[in-house]
Amino acid sequence: MQSNHSLAETAQVDFKAIQTLMASAMSQVDKEILRELNSDVVLINQIGFHIVNSGGKRLRPMLVALSACALGYEGNDHTALAAVIEFIHTATLLHDDVVDESDMRRGDETANAIWGNAASVLVGDFLYSRSFEMMVKVNSMRVMDILSHTTNAIAEGEVLQLLNINNPDTSQAQYLEVIRRKTAKLFEAGTQLGAVLAGSDKETELAVAAYGLHLGNAFQIMDDMLDYIADADELGKNLGDDLAEGKPTLPLIHAMLHGSQEQSTFIKDTIKNGNRDAYLEILAIIKETGSLDYTAKFAKLEAQKSINALKHIPDSQYKTAMEQLALFSIQRNF
Repeated sequence: MQSNHSLAETAQVDFKAIQTLMASAMSQVDKEILRELNSDVVLINQIGFHIVNSGGKRLRPMLVALSACALGYEGNDHTALAAVIEFIHTATLLHDDVVDESDMRRGDETANAIWGNAASVLVGDFLYSRSFEMMVKVNSMRVMDILSHTTNAIAEGEVLQLLNINNPDTSQAQYLEVIRRKTAKLFEAGTQLGAVLAGSDKETELAVAAYGLHLGNAFQIMDDMLDYIADADELGKNLGDDLAEGKPTLPLIHAMLHGSQEQSTFIKDTIKNGNRDAYLEILAIIKETGSLDYTAKFAKLEAQKSINALKHIPDSQYKTAMEQLALFSIQRNF
């Protein structure tokens, strides 16, 4: 993999090459996940295995390992903390799908569609509590501090998003605050944990944390854009889900501000009512108003900030992979 320090170079990122580089580390993470998922309560095993083995990219736990390796860490605690990050992420997915009433994720039925809402919420709670059991074993108050604040921020982000549902008056600033807490904060925590394990100085720790934060922002902004332009089979969920759920994402917010009064009113009514049937009309408006281009440029800016944050990190194949992931975040179609 060639280092790519600028988005001016737009060669397509080979995500599989990054996965190959991290294959050994991620194999250990997968073993840790399977070991810690084990419970004598059968339903916990069933739901946990269903969602953990449902084909996700394992991007968040990979960031823990990448950050640790890029900063010269040679111990084993990054494996446990990568699994913790994945458990926290999985718990949020279980809860999200219940709140959003989703029936499809990564191309498969959601856990709540199969086992019901109550089981999904409770198993999500189990994964949260198990993640805290795991992080305690690392025996680091700094690690506990980062992860406890992270889980709290994620919960706040979920509530903020709930308040924005069916609210067409949601501003761009409010939207960005939701994705910072709900999505980017876990990316930030993952990369920051790698620096803490490596015993990096404060400046380096803050730099890789900033990398994770901006990467998470770019990733989520593109995710919201893909809800309008992706192939449903590749994306692994139904297109128009955000529209159906009344979520005012960045393409809609921009289109409301830059469309005609008639277009703006139509988008507002669609958000209020959560109308998936308006998908094609909404898509035409956000294209006409340049809202897709605006969203793509915003994500690109976040990805560039992510790459810039690594400026003073020593060059290595792991740093190169981190830069490549920033590019992947805005090039992906799934």
